[in-house]
Amino acid sequence: MINRRKFISQTATVAGTLAAFRAVPGFASVPFAQSYTVQQVIDIIYKAGNISPSANTVDTIKAGSIDQLVSGIVTTMFATVAVIKQAAKLNANFIIAHEPTFYNHLDDKNQVANNPIVKEKLDLLNRNKITVWRFHDGLHAMNPDPVGIGFLQKTGWTKYYGNQGYSLSLPPQSVQQLVAHLKRSLGIPHLRVVGDVTQICRKIVVLPGSAGGKRQMTAVVQDDPDVLIIGELSEWETAEFMRDSNLFGHKKALIVLGHAFSEEPGMEYFSTWLQPKLQGVKVTHISSGEPFNWM
Repeated sequence: MINRRKFISQTATVAGTLAAFRAVPGFASVPFAQSYTVQQVIDIIYKAGNISPSANTVDTIKAGSIDQLVSGIVTTMFATVAVIKQAAKLNANFIIAHEPTFYNHLDDKNQVANNPIVKEKLDLLNRNKITVWRFHDGLHAMNPDPVGIGFLQKTGWTKYYGNQGYSLSLPPQSVQQLVAHLKRSLGIPHLRVVGDVTQICRKIVVLPGSAGGKRQMTAVVQDDPDVLIIGELSEWETAEFMRDSNLFGHKKALIVLGHAFSEEPGMEYFSTWLQPKLQGVKVTHISSGEPFNWM
């Protein structure tokens, strides 16, 4: 979830911020160790990203130990059972996940008493000596936000971004054409759409993750886009708002990507950002995919 931060920095163009994000002044002069503990990797991320842990952050260790020596790193959206097993096969004992591992925002393992799935997942992690760290708040605090950069790169829309916050101005196209491009570029088999798919659109607003109904509806009212592209939603909020908007004659479309699909490009981009900063440790991105089967 995107924690209601701006989609991308408004203080510089993407071209400039990409260069700034890749180059960390003085970082090359820091000596590299031959091996790293989990804590050392976390410290490198905070230093290179020019960020600090926020108060009450959810970016904490969910399983394992900060003192464990890192044999390999996997980045992902969700540390699913499948991702954990793939990490073990890669001899990667440190998973950096963007979202919760134990099915609630705070990763409270006792939210449901005697939850057998939580126990099985912990046992799987412990058997394979894998540490999981959530990197959510810090990722979105980076300037620019890797989720925004990854999304723009994956969709090929970097050239259409100027300095409009989370808004983009695209060449005129139908909503149907826009949907086809998103499916192709993001590898999404199905998308949910509200509105007229034949409508020509130019201005879009992108809110990856779970921005919430208030944030999503505010973007429509204040920014007046032709299309709102989001990660996920409460169906009784934004979806109904967009349906009524169209019934009142306000031609605006809503495209729902799915939470993981909307932010996964950001974690993939983050893996390429992190790799050069670690000597002798392989960083691999594994897509966690979506949990749904389409019938």
